[in-house]
Amino acid sequence: MKIIGTGSALPEKEVTNDMLAGFLETSDSWITTRTGIQTRRLLSKETLSELAITAAQNAIKSSGLNPEDIDYLICSNVANSYVSPSLSSIILAPLGCCCPCIDLNGACAGFIYSLDMADAFFKTGRAKNILIVAAEEPSRFCNWHERETSVLFGDGAGAVVLTEGEGFKDFRVTADTHTDVLYYKRSLEVTPYDRVEEKTMPLVMQGREVFKLAVRACIKDVDVMLERNNMTGEDIDMYLLHQANMRIIESIREHLGQPKEKFPTNLQKYGNTSSASIPILMDELSRAGELKDGMTLLLSAFGGGFVTGITIMKWSEIKYEEE
Repeated sequence: MKIIGTGSALPEKEVTNDMLAGFLETSDSWITTRTGIQTRRLLSKETLSELAITAAQNAIKSSGLNPEDIDYLICSNVANSYVSPSLSSIILAPLGCCCPCIDLNGACAGFIYSLDMADAFFKTGRAKNILIVAAEEPSRFCNWHERETSVLFGDGAGAVVLTEGEGFKDFRVTADTHTDVLYYKRSLEVTPYDRVEEKTMPLVMQGREVFKLAVRACIKDVDVMLERNNMTGEDIDMYLLHQANMRIIESIREHLGQPKEKFPTNLQKYGNTSSASIPILMDELSRAGELKDGMTLLLSAFGGGFVTGITIMKWSEIKYEEE
């Protein structure tokens, strides 16, 4: 398969570190030095489904296809206001698509998990055109009275359209049970037979443990992927990594000994947008003309679970209409 269209959408509300310092015990310097994040976009007037629809519409438009050409819709989403129906079901009709759809929760690695799933559909002949939408609102998971998690996240959506082709070289997805280091718990309805009292908990994150797990797991994924494909770090033209923390990205870059220009970032503007971070970055780079035809890209992400995903792909240039 190959990518033939990209799209993204971000909330209108921009929140700077100084704005957070107005009600949290923090500062721009504290946040920037530890994360690299300077500002983020947060949902205020919009809904997550509206962002998802806009990102998907942009991706479909740039692909040159019509909505009815989409054979399958995969939506990467950790959580939203609805447990059921799925977010993919909610956005399907407004997009004008008429096809099977499913939500996938691969945490922050959900976009690459979705790509891996789509790849299987193409290889078995189940679909000719697939739309992937990664739509996330992690700002809704946090306790906004403490700084450890609330300063990290932003909301957003990114999307790609895939069709038959030779764009992707290899995939590796992993999972291990480290649920205690990063989780968000929502209570279910009470029943007469429930003996365990449940309560909703905001996002819990053990920052140091997550940092160590992320760096270790991503470095292993990159090393395995390059060795498996008889490649070196120099063979990759650009590394599109999950935009969680600048220090994590720098640790991976230093391990590979590659120049900074190979590691584009936008987390300084948007924060951690969970599984939407890579497709948002990809859309921005593509529309800016920074992804050249034939470039070899490595995509890598990690997330709660603890899960990781990595893929190597060859980029095909996309022509965008002037807006």
